Amino acid sequence: MSIDRQRDAALALHRFGFGPRGDAIARMSSDPRGALMAELERPNIARIVDPDLLDSGEAARAAFDFRQNRKAIRLAQRTGEQAAGQAQAGPSAEGANGEQMRKPGPGVPQQIYLAEAKARFDRALAADIGFVERLVWFWSNHFCVSADKVRPLAGAFEREAIRPHVLGRFADMLLATESHPAMLHYLDNARSIGPESIAGHNQHKGLNENLAREILELHTLGVRTGYSQADVTSFAKVITGWTIIPPRQNPERGGEFAFNPRMHEPGVETVAGHSYADGGIDQGRAVLLDLARHPATAQHIATKFARHFVADDPPPRLVEALKASFRRSDGNLKELALVLISSPDAWDAPRAKLKRPGEWLVAAARATGATAPDARPAIGALNMLGEPLWRPPAPKGFDDVNAAWMDGLAQRLDIANQMARRVTQPIDPKDLVETALGPLASAETRQAVARAETRPQAVALLLMSAEFQRR
Repeated sequence: MSIDRQRDAALALHRFGFGPRGDAIARMSSDPRGALMAELERPNIARIVDPDLLDSGEAARAAFDFRQNRKAIRLAQRTGEQAAGQAQAGPSAEGANGEQMRKPGPGVPQQIYLAEAKARFDRALAADIGFVERLVWFWSNHFCVSADKVRPLAGAFEREAIRPHVLGRFADMLLATESHPAMLHYLDNARSIGPESIAGHNQHKGLNENLAREILELHTLGVRTGYSQADVTSFAKVITGWTIIPPRQNPERGGEFAFNPRMHEPGVETVAGHSYADGGIDQGRAVLLDLARHPATAQHIATKFARHFVADDPPPRLVEALKASFRRSDGNLKELALVLISSPDAWDAPRAKLKRPGEWLVAAARATGATAPDARPAIGALNMLGEPLWRPPAPKGFDDVNAAWMDGLAQRLDIANQMARRVTQPIDPKDLVETALGPLASAETRQAVARAETRPQAVALLLMSAEFQRR
């Protein structure tokens, strides 16, 4: 097998996937590009099907019931009625409520979050290459929500709104994300009321422009692309009525999306130069479809896509190819991925792109086989590294340039040392270099690993090497 093919295989795994594991470099060496393309063709590869995971409505109702139960317990404690309440409820209720108060543990929202996190990490760790999972992570950050505000829904949002469409049409993903309860709650659209709507006249509550602004600025057209404040306000009116069924009012469907015509602003609205007749929910769908097909959206997505996978300053020819594909295919995201991995510019760019903390953490676990009983060590590590899971600092998501992550390299060393101590397999560090880097490993890295005084030190040096840190 030629060294060039082996190098391309190792590059493909690090740049487009989650890094090698086992004999992945050798298995991909016959046709690295073909292996990436084959992963895109596997049926339902992006989906996570797990009957133990709750859908967004179930998660919202479970979290609501948990909070109501906690309120009842606190009220009983304050009023001195806890003993009487426990006696009336019987031993089973006392066991559930009393034990919960005596031994506080993760509440229901946190339990849901941890289960979703484990499913996500497990999928990334088990992937052959991880190209599709990288696509999921990219789009999940593009259409981000924050678990600080929607903790029980963050994982369901990714499974329901991102994964089904990650190899489909951008317009479908756009509609799925913007109408998802997690997004409607995160950006406050669930309570946005048209000033001239029935509810607006009756309740005197106001319009919220958060979701409309972020759709235009972050999710579609991009900043400084010609839309005005008037466009934001008009679009915010268009999507009034896109709301969530309150769990308090509907125990069976609470937490699910609903269109409430009483909250919807009536009338024609103009957004980005187009007029839209009042058609209820269809008015908003029409705006989203036009935004998905806008040339500025194609430019924004192409640039961001190339920046994520290839370079902070992506090759202009690659950006143009991605932009053309996006427009020609009507936003076909599988075609976008195929253009990326078919472009020589995506392979020839120097390996200067620093892996984001989550990518590096998964790559390290894949290379070393380091395991943990649940998702909490990984979540803790991401918190330390500045990329807390599903908790971006702002609606624009986590930054995708090297400067955002340089300051965290010292913390990566701490994590690398911890992971190295968790490696229980009798691995020869020299063999690990071949597994993790193969032809990408420099002579300096090979020498540093070979001269390490202990196996954990050798593993940590490998994980901190420049070749392993970069895509």
